[in-house]
Amino acid sequence: MPFIKTNGNPLRTQNYDSPWRFVLFQPPAPIAHRSIRARAQIRSQVLFPSLVPAIRSGDSPLRSRSTCKHCRKLSIPQSALAACDQRPVRYPVKNGSANPPIPVNATPQSEPQAPSNLRTWKLTLAYDGTDYSGWQVQPGQPTIQGELQAALGRVTGEAPLPQGSGRTDAGVHALAQVTSFALQATIPAENLQRALNRTLPVAIRVVEAKIVPNAFHARHSTVAKTYEYRVFLERPQHGSVVSSQAALCPPFLARYVYACPWPMAFEALERAAEAFIGTYDFLSFAATDPDLTQRGLDRDPRSNPETAAASSESLPPPTAIRTIFSSAWEQRQIEDGALLVYRVRGSGFLHHMVRNLVGTMLDVGRGSRNAAEIPTIIAARSRAAAGSTAPARGLFLHSVEYRSGSEG
Repeated sequence: MPFIKTNGNPLRTQNYDSPWRFVLFQPPAPIAHRSIRARAQIRSQVLFPSLVPAIRSGDSPLRSRSTCKHCRKLSIPQSALAACDQRPVRYPVKNGSANPPIPVNATPQSEPQAPSNLRTWKLTLAYDGTDYSGWQVQPGQPTIQGELQAALGRVTGEAPLPQGSGRTDAGVHALAQVTSFALQATIPAENLQRALNRTLPVAIRVVEAKIVPNAFHARHSTVAKTYEYRVFLERPQHGSVVSSQAALCPPFLARYVYACPWPMAFEALERAAEAFIGTYDFLSFAATDPDLTQRGLDRDPRSNPETAAASSESLPPPTAIRTIFSSAWEQRQIEDGALLVYRVRGSGFLHHMVRNLVGTMLDVGRGSRNAAEIPTIIAARSRAAAGSTAPARGLFLHSVEYRSGSEG
């Protein structure tokens, strides 16, 4: 039913975005025979119950032409409007729909505060990296970090980005990758581990889950990492400790080893590995791709991780200096043939550094280089001076070590 002005013309163009403020009233049939002024008075009693005393006293609100800016089209005087419970309010329309009404006396809410009950978690993962594009999240690519974040969202309803101890490349595996993140959910460690293993792909397993102090960080708190590289000898050297019989790499092992087609001189490999022990600038063994600035030439891991949040002016410049604590080859006899396993432990590693070390040592083992050339290659500080990059499938992140007391 349209509103009625004093001149009797219906307000067919008057629309209100808040119908709960003005309840339209369909008058009973008998008042249709009354005058226009009587009808307007009756409807005003329904629309504005607080005006009833004024109407009964004979001071009809429709006699005055003095109107307010809110109710000009309804011709309601200011004196009567003061008694109204609500005033008509128009809300801005956006994209064809009105915004939800806001209470008149609503007080602005404060900004949401960060939860203070976050707990830091440490997970130890083992994974087969063959079908993944490395650890770090990449758009449109399956990654270990992305799978773990999605699994946390399914289990806890939260999706923090897990921080790994290192960003393994595509095809690289891990026996004990460490990651940390913060959760607000209260869940026992064994329950979280079991729930994640049920929802994660079978190629990713949570070996251990525990709550650690909030200052712990999977990457910044590290003091040493150990990598392992496995080489399957299809043509072992005659007279070696392991089997000297030629063998083909079985398909069930091919995802986790580099099948080397050349015979290897184990003594030469040992001499080459020993030449890397110590603190050197390993720029010759760092990757030369665009990702080098962000990953390869990283900040010195020996610097205090708490200063990482400071301004860039206060941080040390990027460096390729690393310390290798141990570097050695080992021969293993397995059922399907012979393996050469290289294990290196250091303060940190550059992008592709371990694979470039292995590629250079394999050149020494097959006789194309001499172990005595290693110091010269290091001093050159040029990627072209070192050997080729060994395939990713033979590399494993073996273990990660942390400062005493950092894990609680």
